[in-house]
Amino acid sequence: MVLGVLLFLLMGAEKATALFFVTNECPISNSFAHEIARICAEYQPKGIGCKLVYVDPGLSDAQARAHAAEYGHGNYPKLVDRKHALVKATGVTITPEVAVVDRAGKVLYRGRIDDSFAVLGQPRRPVKDADLRNALTDIVAGRPVAKPRTKALGCYISDFTSTAP
Repeated sequence: MVLGVLLFLLMGAEKATALFFVTNECPISNSFAHEIARICAEYQPKGIGCKLVYVDPGLSDAQARAHAAEYGHGNYPKLVDRKHALVKATGVTITPEVAVVDRAGKVLYRGRIDDSFAVLGQPRRPVKDADLRNALTDIVAGRPVAKPRTKALGCYISDFTSTAP
């Protein structure tokens, strides 16, 4: 229910929204910036919304915008999930990790963008599995996502409990 309410506030007329969970301090997360921008540019005209969700509680909106510009993120909204409401609602634990949710708040896909990294510090070239693109293609075609969960590799999202009101 919480995710549904949050997404109602975030979504437009999209079929689904890809929430890209990132942090400004994770080198793996930063290395995916251009791929995130390419995916959003390709799938937004097909009815998929994109949101970049920073998980750094202390990050200001201005710092998030500056980081996004520095790393070449596209023209899609940037949010700072200071209280980890979206983190908790989607169940993500890693950056970068993606949760694709429909208008009802159902998570259709959660996991990695692709298999660019076999293990931490070891990039894989060429990419073998474009997991997110495959999931988005299924969603756009109106099919169930063939592989709705994949294991993301990157930086863990710290447990954060806000003491602020």
